[in-house]
Amino acid sequence: MTTVTTPLSDTDLIAIESDKVVDARGSACPGPLLEAKKAMNTIQIGQTIEIWSSDPGTKGDVSAWSAKVGHTYLGTVPGEGYERTFVVRQK
Repeated sequence: MTTVTTPLSDTDLIAIESDKVVDARGSACPGPLLEAKKAMNTIQIGQTIEIWSSDPGTKGDVSAWSAKVGHTYLGTVPGEGYERTFVVRQK
């Protein structure tokens, strides 16, 4: 199980090996968040999902949702034309 103080540095985030990648590039709000919610149910507690999104609102949406439902938002780093957002399932 992952124990983390959030958010992580870009260097730490880039080094994460995600358990599941959600490719929501090209999907507008609320698409990336809905895809993240669905993916969370496919991994075990303590595992990490990585959301790829070109929607600039995804970072804030996923961060707020994680806090609301009790998952751990690790942070977001830039990818090639999209952002990579990381969340650890806690329940």
